[in-house]
Amino acid sequence: MPEAHEINIPGIVTEVRAVFERYEVALTSNDVATLEELFWKAPQTTRYGVGENLYGWDEISDFRRARGTGAFSRKLMRTVITTYGRDFATANTEYRRQGHALPGRETKTLLRTPDGWRIVSAHVSLLGETV
Repeated sequence: MPEAHEINIPGIVTEVRAVFERYEVALTSNDVATLEELFWKAPQTTRYGVGENLYGWDEISDFRRARGTGAFSRKLMRTVITTYGRDFATANTEYRRQGHALPGRETKTLLRTPDGWRIVSAHVSLLGETV
């Protein structure tokens, strides 16, 4: 477990934020090649979406390539990036996608690999209406 002084090392947070921002641009512009690059190319990688559970890089890639979403816009409302040491991080964000009634949330778990920071797990969900 990282010591308290190893949580959110400024330079590491900057690195992870750059990956997070690169992913956001790729996502909203439907840049499939960059989205594929940023996920760890391994069978252990997972992505739970609003309507799908994907296991392994191949399933995630197949989903991205088959999806006809195209470019879209969304507003990020709150993003929290936390780094644990120099090689592990989480990025959590809340968003509202243009034209959609329900707000969403997204979590990414990132690991530093020999190829750079890669998403090893992601989860996207929509918040239901409160009573």
